[in-house]
Amino acid sequence: MTPTRDQVSLHDTWDLAPLYADGPAWDCDFRELQAQYPGLALFEGKLGASSVALRDAMEASKQVNLRIERLAQYASLKTSEDSSNSESLTREGQLENLMTRIGEITAYMDPEIQAIDDSTFESFLATPELREWQIPLRKLRRLKPHTLSTPEERLLALGYTALRGHAETFSQLTNVDMDFGKITDEHGAEKELTQSSYGSFLVKRDAGLRKTAFHQFYKEFGAHQYTLASTLASSVRSDVFSARARHYPGARAAALYRDDVPVSVYDNLISTVRSNLAPLFRYYALRKRVLKLDEIHAYDTGVPIVPKIETHVSFDEATKKVIAALEPLGAEYSAVLADGLGAGRWCDRYENKGKRSGAFSSGGYQGPPYILMNYKDDVFADIYTLAHEAGHSMHTWYAKRSQPFQTYDYPIFLAEVASTFNEELLTHHLLEHTEDRAMRAYLINRQIDDIRGTVYRQTMFAEFEKLTHEAEERGDALTLDAFRQIYRGLLKDYFGDDFVLDAELDLECLRIPHFYNAFYVYKYATGLSAAVSLARQVLSEGQPAVDRYVGFLKSGGSEFPLPTLRKAGVDMEQPAPIEQTLALFERRVGELEELLG
Repeated sequence: MTPTRDQVSLHDTWDLAPLYADGPAWDCDFRELQAQYPGLALFEGKLGASSVALRDAMEASKQVNLRIERLAQYASLKTSEDSSNSESLTREGQLENLMTRIGEITAYMDPEIQAIDDSTFESFLATPELREWQIPLRKLRRLKPHTLSTPEERLLALGYTALRGHAETFSQLTNVDMDFGKITDEHGAEKELTQSSYGSFLVKRDAGLRKTAFHQFYKEFGAHQYTLASTLASSVRSDVFSARARHYPGARAAALYRDDVPVSVYDNLISTVRSNLAPLFRYYALRKRVLKLDEIHAYDTGVPIVPKIETHVSFDEATKKVIAALEPLGAEYSAVLADGLGAGRWCDRYENKGKRSGAFSSGGYQGPPYILMNYKDDVFADIYTLAHEAGHSMHTWYAKRSQPFQTYDYPIFLAEVASTFNEELLTHHLLEHTEDRAMRAYLINRQIDDIRGTVYRQTMFAEFEKLTHEAEERGDALTLDAFRQIYRGLLKDYFGDDFVLDAELDLECLRIPHFYNAFYVYKYATGLSAAVSLARQVLSEGQPAVDRYVGFLKSGGSEFPLPTLRKAGVDMEQPAPIEQTLALFERRVGELEELLG
């Protein structure tokens, strides 16, 4: 049975003491924030008076934001531990409500900065007082066409929580209210089916068990499908409303604008992947043949196709494998990560009741870069998940030691490079250290599935987000049937004619958390494509490439993503990185066919 939070060993949980010793300490700092933030109103009407006045306002805002980030990180992590804990939910709700008031009182700042005439603004930036603020101020100035008047900004700030309520509804429904029941496993033991354990059932070699888990899992989603469709439609409408309010041509353009990523990069990803679907269909045919299936279903795509390979890797063993794989990045990288995953207790390791599903890294300027896992020793992919989240955490570790607070935080576009880069090095390391033919086939199968899940699958998700937002922008009704019809069309295109698409699979579009925070998933695909290129450079060139890569980690958010990656050694405005990754996929499929005879 899944343990409750109080039954989990302290050693297996993260240590949040570097943020706050306990809940009362958080409460005390929250009261300090309540007393501190009204002082930001004193700068209204003065930002254009002098560079010193602008600097003072920015520094005062920075101090408030430092406190907000720390409070938010702790509150979020505590809620992630157990989404049913009322004290944690209350703290998160208190902060959200206060953030609305802070947003209201500071709504004047962006419009007032935008109102400074160009010559005065440039003269301000040339002064010593604003030396550390040049980058964030120039990024802010770039938003001038999409910054509204002070009253309008106040209204948007007041409505922010209401506009984003769909994400909380989705989380509470899927993580707390839904009950997926129990399943009898291959050993006759009754196991609880949860969003986390679902993955464990899909890697079982018993096809009947996989099928049962799939249909039982989606039966619960089917019972809530209208509520979920309404929630997803609300999310799409919120995106479109915000884009129109700020005069963007569309929701997708608005999402990409802050990173200065052209829409052509997004479209190039979709068109390049769609032009290279044949190797994917070839892989599904191989999987069907090796598993001796009469027909292949979605629940047959997770089980390792190499026979007689059962993996049981403890968390500590997984940590050692990840650290060894990342040794090419130098002693500092390895030592810091080893300590963080061990004595430093960055990582909350295992599932408990009410814990958020999946995995994430949560970095902040004032505390460790924490990692949430739901580690299963019989799910080999969880070793890759650990390497992935460690990439995020080490990105944060380097960035906050090399950048001031205002430029340390990097955009997600770059974050997904650092995480998938680690996965590439892990695959290389594991393949180098095995001569066993079956194990090599297993690892190559793992890399194939990684590219399939990160490039092919996430690109399909990205196209779904594109189509649903375009439908809302055209004025089409976003009903349950509309979502299922759009998703069914994509499933047919991305899985091919020889794949059996169960009717329940249409509901997958309602359960993907990232769809409630749109235009995120394409960055997984572009990130992996960049990572494949950079990892090959590190392994082939050695120290010069390592220096470029560590420089990339240290740069944080000091530049926009595309020029940052060009300095590291890859140009994502060209199709070449995506084509190289898909060529690697095709090559690996050929190797796997040969290894399996």
